[in-house]
Amino acid sequence: MALSLDPEIAQALVPMAGAMADATPPAVGDIAARRAMWEPIIGAAGTAQPIPDDVKTSEHHTTADDGARITLRWYTKDGAAPGPAVLFFHGGGYIFGHIDLFEGPVSRYVSASGVPMLSVEYRRAPEHPFPAPLEDAYSALRWLHAHAAELGVDRDRIGVMGDSAGGGMAAGLTILARERGGPKIARQILIMPMLDDRTTTPDSHIAPYLLWSYDDSLTAWPALLGEAAGGPGVPATAAPARLEDATGLPPAYIEVGQLDVFRDEDAAYATKLSRAGVPVEFHLHPGAPHEFDSIAFTSDVARRAITDRIRVLKSI
Repeated sequence: MALSLDPEIAQALVPMAGAMADATPPAVGDIAARRAMWEPIIGAAGTAQPIPDDVKTSEHHTTADDGARITLRWYTKDGAAPGPAVLFFHGGGYIFGHIDLFEGPVSRYVSASGVPMLSVEYRRAPEHPFPAPLEDAYSALRWLHAHAAELGVDRDRIGVMGDSAGGGMAAGLTILARERGGPKIARQILIMPMLDDRTTTPDSHIAPYLLWSYDDSLTAWPALLGEAAGGPGVPATAAPARLEDATGLPPAYIEVGQLDVFRDEDAAYATKLSRAGVPVEFHLHPGAPHEFDSIAFTSDVARRAITDRIRVLKSI
């Protein structure tokens, strides 16, 4: 029996499939076209569900080591008790997306879990290649630790979370924090994370169902890493699949769809962490492509995935 889309996801994709059938996919390396195509889709998906009215936001800023001013948006639920908090990094292949487009998902996570989140406006490639985005993330982590007391946050219960490139950022940040001796990260929640710059060989079984394509990856990784992409010298902080020793990293929750370019690298990363003694919860969702949860949010698989994420957030 061949791989196929989950029926509920297939139904939700019908309107998008019709629109995309008439569009020419951007050429490899065309970042502007990808921004123009995907950012409106991300924005529409983020607001397709109600934005909770019990979540408040406030704007903050921190300064990266190179002097760049980084915007941070703090989300809290009314009446939430002091406790854990999570740094959130949005997706977009490191080349598109910004925190405004993810207002809906972050607000819904905070409303459902009661766990406050700090959404980070990290700089994007290729204008700001590695390590700039990761250093922005590290600056945000240091800021949250420094302001934990006034925000009602337990420094020992700070997690990191992200989807797609944001998941890769979260994973890379845990490695960087280990290398630098802190600040402490209690949990990493990696949603269909983008981890390996060497994933370039197409899988014919999933090719018909891809929303993030191999050409997208062949555009995004060189934007982030330049000529080093795919070569021997890429550090694990940039592409966490390169990690050789996972000892001492924080417990991980990892999930990915079976029809996702990142499937194999995510499964391999879960195994690598497990073999180093890191507690791991791993989910492989059959019939699910990249970003299935925002496209088909009423589907059973999306509901189960969101329920799992909320459970893990509450457990930090």
